[in-house]
Amino acid sequence: MTGDTHANTDPGETDTVPTDVPGETRYRLVDGEPFHVVEAGPADGQLVVLLHGFPEYWYGWRDQIGPLASAGYRVVVPDQRGYNRSPKPADRAAYRLPRLAEDIVGLIDTYDRETASVVGHDWGGVVGWWLASERPARLDRFVAVQAPHPGVIRETLRRSPATLARTGHAVAFQLPALPEAASRAFDWRLPKTIMRRTAMPGSFDRADFDRYTAAWEREGAFTAMLNWYRANARSPPTVSDTTRVPTRIVWGREDSFLPTGMAHDSLDRCRDGRLSTLDATHWLQHDLPVRVSDVILDELGGSDPP
Repeated sequence: MTGDTHANTDPGETDTVPTDVPGETRYRLVDGEPFHVVEAGPADGQLVVLLHGFPEYWYGWRDQIGPLASAGYRVVVPDQRGYNRSPKPADRAAYRLPRLAEDIVGLIDTYDRETASVVGHDWGGVVGWWLASERPARLDRFVAVQAPHPGVIRETLRRSPATLARTGHAVAFQLPALPEAASRAFDWRLPKTIMRRTAMPGSFDRADFDRYTAAWEREGAFTAMLNWYRANARSPPTVSDTTRVPTRIVWGREDSFLPTGMAHDSLDRCRDGRLSTLDATHWLQHDLPVRVSDVILDELGGSDPP
């Protein structure tokens, strides 16, 4: 079942599309569930789907929407399952990686397209890797922004205790209730502090955090967001070792969580892959928005190589 609505349901000031970002908010019915998306660019343009990571939502791609739309692409930026204004099922199994990836296949179907290019950051990139590995016929190209191949994540954590320590938040998220309570305390001080301290200075401002906290405070949202970690850590999905879709990996060398070696190991799993490393952090599309947009456009074929 597919479809969309053209009107928002009382989105509030913090969830409107900023005036300097082209696009409209809509809902698309994917397997009967209403997924909130922002759409921009010509309706007949090549479809590009931008997938956010944790703990963001569509707004995390605000700086890339305009350049892609101006280059003639049909840009679609969903709130993924569990986030902001999209469905938040209570069943933890609903957040398994194959289910999350099938949401995106269904979303592509709502635009009557056989294929799309997918750009994903963090968890959104992990979803993209699954699509590129398991549903390659549905993707034209894939851009993984600070997102290693799932198999590389598993292998690196097994052989590198130092990396496990750097990603200790993912372990802490397995606990029931406590991560939610700790995150909400003192007006969401913990997640805001982590994001600010692990990004380049100025990458996030107060207005950005007003928007993020409004999304986190939606009923059931933060637990649903953490369920991505809980569902997939306890039952890690199997993903093909070789990715056949043309792939660009974009990596910030100053990531506080993930070592750059994971990018090189992920590249080894690509039959047709390229790696662009930047002087940026885990939040590189915020640190260097123009540069990241240029690299994405270069991979999609929409600009001269940066």
